[in-house]
Order: sequence, then structure tokens, then C-alpha cells
Amino acid sequence: MIAIIDYGGGNVGSVRNALNSLGISNIITDNKKEISSSDKIILPGQGRFGDVMNKLREKKLDKLLITEIKNGKPYLGICIGLQILFKVGEEDSGIQGFGILKGNVPKFKAKLKIPQIGWNKVALTKKSIFFKDIANNSQFYFVHSYYVEPVKEETVLCKTDYGINFVSGIEKDNIIAVQFHPEKSGRTGLQLLKNFCELI
Repeated sequence: MIAIIDYGGGNVGSVRNALNSLGISNIITDNKKEISSSDKIILPGQGRFGDVMNKLREKKLDKLLITEIKNGKPYLGICIGLQILFKVGEEDSGIQGFGILKGNVPKFKAKLKIPQIGWNKVALTKKSIFFKDIANNSQFYFVHSYYVEPVKEETVLCKTDYGINFVSGIEKDNIIAVQFHPEKSGRTGLQLLKNFCELI
């Protein structure tokens, strides 16, 4: 069972529809027992860094999710679900994220339209089962103004050009997290979700 975390925001419905179309068992939940008993966790993204963390804390899910991730449960973070893996985001610097990964979450300073909205190429920096049957430089759908800068280069899974060559995905042990939205990225995005649910 895949637990799609319901923190009161995010594209939970879109992610569920995508998993349902793949025939993958899932549940949208904020129930601690259901999250703990799930096989994998997906935290969909939408919203501000601080708002999402505050909602998770209100539901008392932040510490549970940190524990589940540190105990090795496969985790897929989407958009803000990637950014909150870091301790501090520039968007809301007074509010702490999970602090599982070291690095920064700055805002784009390029002379391009911000937020980045639309399709863009994703270039792999290393081989990953997560991208099985997905061609390098495939297009995925983005909606974001902030991006991550991990301290450890070995955690970087893929990069994307938008004024700068920014990190658009990380992979570390049981953690997979991407800045783009696979649930909005057509067949390629569905394949990526399938890979996470069936192979990771």
C-alpha cells in the first residue's frame, strides 16, 4: 500500500488518480497508523515551505515522517516534498524543514519568468532504477520558484536548465525526490511513478 500524505494541500488527488490508472493500491491519509503500516510514502507538492511544514506539525506528522524515512521506508517527495527534506528554505527561513539532507533552498534569480511553469528537460547525472524505461532528457512538468542546492553532489539524480543548471531530483538510499510533477507529466511521469511503486 502506498500512503499519499494528506497535509491539507498539495496535488493528492492528481497523484491518486495517476496511481489508480496504474492499478497501484494507495490511500490518501493523515492517519499515523496507516502511514506507519504503509509500504511506501509519497508526499505531493504544492504550496509554501512554511505552510506545508506548519500543516504537518499541526497534524503531528512531521516527526513520524522523519522517523519513517530514517528507518528506511521508501519516500517519494514531489516539488515541496523535495524541498522540505532540507532544514531551511529561503521562502520561509524562520521555519525548519525535516533536516534530513544538508543544503539550501534558494529562489531563482535568473532573468526568466518566475515561477517556472511548464515543460522542461531533465538530464540524469547518474543511472537510477527510478528512471527505468525513461529516456535521458525527457520532458517533465514544473511549477516552482525555488530549487534545492544539496551539499553532497552524490545525492544529485538529475538537473534541469532554467537560467541556471539547477538540481531537479535527488536520490539517497530510500529517498527519491523531484522538483517536477510526475503526476502532471503524461506517460513519462506515469512510468516514473510506476518505477517508484514497483521497483524502488
